[in-house]
Amino acid sequence: MHYVLDNNGKKYLIKEINKFYEHLIKFHSNNGRANNSLHEENGYYFTVTEDFFEKIKIMFNSQNKKP
Repeated sequence: MHYVLDNNGKKYLIKEINKFYEHLIKFHSNNGRANNSLHEENGYYFTVTEDFFEKIKIMFNSQNKKP
């Protein structure tokens, strides 16, 4: 399970890290870098900073490691 804190410090469970990360790539990044836009999910708000984007990328990569 993957958890992150939203802009208000509320803990949010990311149920599907692959979909979450792919959405960030498609809508909240430019040339592979976070664009500081606002992502809303189920009433939680996240500013997609470079730190946030990297944290999600690490979660995505750890779940999708090939043996």
